[in-house]
Amino acid sequence: MRKLFFLLPITVAFAEPAPLVSNVELQPLAAQARRVVEATDYLGEPLNAATQAALNAASTADALQRALDPRVLFVVTISPEMRVKVAQGPAQPELVEGGWRQFLVKVINESGTTAPLAIVSPNARARNNAKGVGTPSDKHYQSAPRLPDADLWLDVQSFDKQPLAPVLNGLGVEYRIVQLYARDAGKREARFSFSVGQGTQDLGFRSEADVLFTSQPAQEITLGVFDEDAKPTTAAFTFRDKAERVYPSQARRLAPDFSFHPQVYRADGEKIRLPDGEYNVEFERGPESVKQTTKVTVTKATKHINFKVARWIDPAKLGWWSGDHHIHAAGCAHYTNPTEGVHAPDMARHCIGEDLKVGANLTWGPCFDYQKQFFSGKDDAVSKYPYLLRYDIEVSGFGSHKSGHLCLLRLRDQMYPGGDSSTHWPTLGLSTLRWAKKQGALVGPAHSGWGLRLPDNTLPNYTVPPFDGIGANEYIVDVTHQLEGPDGKLGPAVDFMSAVDTPAIWELNIWYHTLNAGFRTRISGETDFPCIYGERVGLGRSYVKLDGKLTYDDWCEGIRAGRCYVGDGRAHLMEFKANGLGVGERGSELALKEPGKIALTVKAAALLGDKPDPRLRGIGTITGPHGTPAEKPFWSIERARIGDSQEVTVEALVNGVVVAQKQLTANGALRDLTFDVPIEKSSWVALRILPAAHTNPVFVVVNGKPIREKRSIEWCQKSVEQCWTQKEKHYAAPELPDARAAYEHARVVYRARLAEVD
Repeated sequence: MRKLFFLLPITVAFAEPAPLVSNVELQPLAAQARRVVEATDYLGEPLNAATQAALNAASTADALQRALDPRVLFVVTISPEMRVKVAQGPAQPELVEGGWRQFLVKVINESGTTAPLAIVSPNARARNNAKGVGTPSDKHYQSAPRLPDADLWLDVQSFDKQPLAPVLNGLGVEYRIVQLYARDAGKREARFSFSVGQGTQDLGFRSEADVLFTSQPAQEITLGVFDEDAKPTTAAFTFRDKAERVYPSQARRLAPDFSFHPQVYRADGEKIRLPDGEYNVEFERGPESVKQTTKVTVTKATKHINFKVARWIDPAKLGWWSGDHHIHAAGCAHYTNPTEGVHAPDMARHCIGEDLKVGANLTWGPCFDYQKQFFSGKDDAVSKYPYLLRYDIEVSGFGSHKSGHLCLLRLRDQMYPGGDSSTHWPTLGLSTLRWAKKQGALVGPAHSGWGLRLPDNTLPNYTVPPFDGIGANEYIVDVTHQLEGPDGKLGPAVDFMSAVDTPAIWELNIWYHTLNAGFRTRISGETDFPCIYGERVGLGRSYVKLDGKLTYDDWCEGIRAGRCYVGDGRAHLMEFKANGLGVGERGSELALKEPGKIALTVKAAALLGDKPDPRLRGIGTITGPHGTPAEKPFWSIERARIGDSQEVTVEALVNGVVVAQKQLTANGALRDLTFDVPIEKSSWVALRILPAAHTNPVFVVVNGKPIREKRSIEWCQKSVEQCWTQKEKHYAAPELPDARAAYEHARVVYRARLAEVD
């Protein structure tokens, strides 16, 4: 026998009984009542047996109303003139801490309107769902002062999906469902306002009702969280009840729980509050783990629940350390009040929960003047080996961001000379790079693909992009420059190209062309959390090989040397070697006296589910006119799946062209692969699983000659001219002479390299 749950007690203690509406036809009201019963059952809070028996026995419209009215929290009356007023109904206003409760709204519709019924409360944080439900967005609340966070304790959600309708049915009376979530326990008061469109509120504020609730405490549960070796750890958890509602409510969260996540991160021994009920719990620890699902039942007796994470691969045990060089503690989806972003312990928790060893926490335009206080030029105090968090800078939202955002890692000084804020930075990216390189920073463009859209998936692609975005745009110029380091010696102006957080073809194309022109920029993985990707940190990763203990400085140096591969964390290309020379070793340069074959070796692994996700078929870079990108994720092992199989393709590249392929079963097993590839002239070689993982290149130098591909150098020349047409207007007038000189330098370098083509 199914256990029945009371929606609300029948006892009327707080308001007058709801008025009965006469002259109502029984059949349509009974049909609507049946849909309400179905909806409450679907939502996991069915009407109790007594109420259902009363409904089944009702032979008149009055009897139906008497059966449902004890569950009514609000009585809404819409006058013939479309004025809306509200009164508190007889239902007991009882909520539960950290959980949802649902009530009925009785709508007396004298106007016959079929408009949506909007419910708002100033005590509910703004939501993005339809019709302004739970959002203080009507005219009256827009002019009201903002409440302090302590008063934003509520979440309001009107259920208007099947079997109910999103609009009123126009009958003289009907019942709707409103769901209320309480962040806190104890006595709490909230104000509610109802309308059926702008200007329909009753004059004299009778469209508002103030309700004093009693919120019962939830069960405090201690979580046991263990890794695959049964050691205490931190993991990501998503708790959903039978109605698929997430706990704790995303709208009510405060750091370290983020409102834009369904998951929360909890360490072993930490707690969560859940009301009594049944839950589906998903838990995992980053892409190197296996997502698991279990069911738990919470009662007053529930005090402790254990979880053990399962791992399918551990690159760190082989010396490959994961990191995300582009995450943010402020801006985009983060909180802006009251702390202007979140603090280091919050970001560190998320990195640990995703098993991300290195997090580069970049301060940028939004909240810059608040967040800059956390920069120290060394690992933040919250770092706990092997999990390292450091504050650095993304030039974005100020200065040279319009010519392309820049990631500046391993800075010793975060403030460009001439001021103490974000308002005085140069508009020419090369000037910022010159300052950063002088202090030994590791630098590269952010979210490289923006502004570099292409018409198809060809690689290398010889279409010149528009260069009209904030990605690796000015890079086409900057890569030709040499800048002084802290020792006064010259080195490349750009160390790495960011990848994984924009369409793969767009990112890789400009990188391939500059490699083909003889430059040796490396590649590094980023997420741009929580801007391009807000789902979680580490969706784009670099795996750096280190021989000794992990440090932030050595990890950055591993990227500079190219001793790493990038990917989504579910595809791995470790120990890539060319004729036994490991990537990133001895400058990644392999010398040959003459053309011939070389052997490429790698330890490859990937993980796919048994069933394909049709939403992520194929590379998916192009879906519409003018090179519009596919929906995210842009890099994903799912996009590499061959048909409905569990196979993916590992490709060997010579100067960006595929010369050999092998299939890999993406079942999590680590396999040794070997490719014999022909080398006819000086070239770079690499391996990839497109678009899920990519190695850095090994540079094969034949008879001492440089790498020079004519078509790529010509593409670079055209791209410099196109970039100038888009960026000239963004450089400040005093910097234009330096900008013109920088672009002219690039022209000279590309002309010289074109002349060296054999």
